Amino acid sequence: MALLDVENVHRSFGGLQAVRGVSLTVTAGQIKAVIGPNGAGKTTLFNTIAGMLRPDAGDIRFDGRSIIGLPPCRIARLGISRTYQNLSLFRNMTVLENVMVGRHVRTRCGILSAALRLPRQRAEEARVRDDARRCLDQVGLLARALATEPRLLLLDEPASGLNTRETAELGQLIRRIRDGGVTILLIEHDMSLIMDIADDILVLCHGQPVAEGPPATVRHHPEVIAIYLGGDVPSAGH
Repeated sequence: MALLDVENVHRSFGGLQAVRGVSLTVTAGQIKAVIGPNGAGKTTLFNTIAGMLRPDAGDIRFDGRSIIGLPPCRIARLGISRTYQNLSLFRNMTVLENVMVGRHVRTRCGILSAALRLPRQRAEEARVRDDARRCLDQVGLLARALATEPRLLLLDEPASGLNTRETAELGQLIRRIRDGGVTILLIEHDMSLIMDIADDILVLCHGQPVAEGPPATVRHHPEVIAIYLGGDVPSAGH
């Protein structure tokens, strides 16, 4: 059974159809990429999976269960975590404290325990700090997303702003995360990175899927070539 099933999802903003009939499947242990030009609907699709947006139609199932309508915090507890194009750090906090924010989704002590600084809460806070340090040691800037102990990690343009050497190191890091038991779904514009690490690729254009398959197949698909090299892209169903 697939870990993530997105089935015929639609999402509009007024008269703009950002996502139109997108379906995709992500199996456990896979690195799957979603690519396409700016405005293709990639981030909107991610936001529907993470619960930031509710789709107008379609279904999203995680581990066989529909997650439509669940709040983002509940989806995170089920095992889906995401990063953003902008790091969205809390600038008045240290790096370690930022990672601890992600880890708090796995804590148990309530508001009363925290307010009274009960022994149980202090012990849990110490564990959170230790876990955050361990995440930082392993994966640096991705630590906050991994602190939630996800089964599925959504990466939104992780190579943005990186040079060639840093991008290569990022590719190795993503593989290590996958090898550690975390399934990866990522958006990325760096095609060399995608072709190097992805097991499967979905290509979107104007909110619609135009191609899907392993890198060797997608890179030679005529509609993908048209998108990236210029030319007319047939609309879905033609």
